[in-house]
Amino acid sequence: MNEITMKLVADKYIKLALQEDIQNEDISTNSVMPTYKKATVELLCKQDGIVAGLYVFERVFKILDENTKIEFFVKDGDNVKKGQLMAVVTGDARVLLSGERTALNYLQRMSGIATYTNRIVKLLEGAKTTLLDTRKTTPCMRIFEKYAVKIGGGSNHRYNLSDAVMLKDNHIQAAGGIKQAVAMARQYVSFVHKIEVEVENLEMVKEAVEAGADIIMLDNMTPQQMKEAVEIIGSKALTECSGNITVDNIKTIIDIGVDYVSSGALTHSAPILDISLKNLTVLD
Repeated sequence: MNEITMKLVADKYIKLALQEDIQNEDISTNSVMPTYKKATVELLCKQDGIVAGLYVFERVFKILDENTKIEFFVKDGDNVKKGQLMAVVTGDARVLLSGERTALNYLQRMSGIATYTNRIVKLLEGAKTTLLDTRKTTPCMRIFEKYAVKIGGGSNHRYNLSDAVMLKDNHIQAAGGIKQAVAMARQYVSFVHKIEVEVENLEMVKEAVEAGADIIMLDNMTPQQMKEAVEIIGSKALTECSGNITVDNIKTIIDIGVDYVSSGALTHSAPILDISLKNLTVLD
């Protein structure tokens, strides 16, 4: 997920968010600012972290009024500090007031994800394991949240159900077993698609290896079980571990040797980064 891809689809989601918030009109703003007045407002960081989502922040105001101007003093991926001036927004005061919450919702959420992701990435420094996100994202926010993971130094797992085959417990049960599920998937999908199998114990690990899975996900296993699983798999498949991985326990898997670790916490549990629009000044 990169900025170009995000830009292709961002506007439709931003418009939905604006429609959700404004609906018919912004009665608070229209009551105190009935006509055009040029104004500025400052984007201030209130907490140390990593910024992500500046393009989305800008698009909120540009969609409301393409004449809005924003002077940024930071870029996505920058470390920002409490009290830092990040940007100055200039335009119709009504636009600045009406777009404020939607713009900040995106920027705070995305920056929080980037910040949390980066904390885990730093804990994995020196390990062979790559940090991945999951599909545990906020509805209609996936494009933004997965972009934020990349800005924080993480990597993206599959974007959606069309990207890759991942055979989880219910798929395996529906097919009648791991061997059958992998065989059916091989027959159905193009050769360019890899097949990943989720396993919960060492017996399932052996079955997945024998079935020829490309990637084997070790789900909710203990560190000792994962070590044994990695030994069984060897070079026969890529390995991934998952299951309640957070910044608090990531160190327990560093020395296990898995290729990837996926964490839903990157997108469903990252706290926002505190950012505000302050000091609105009417110029004329």
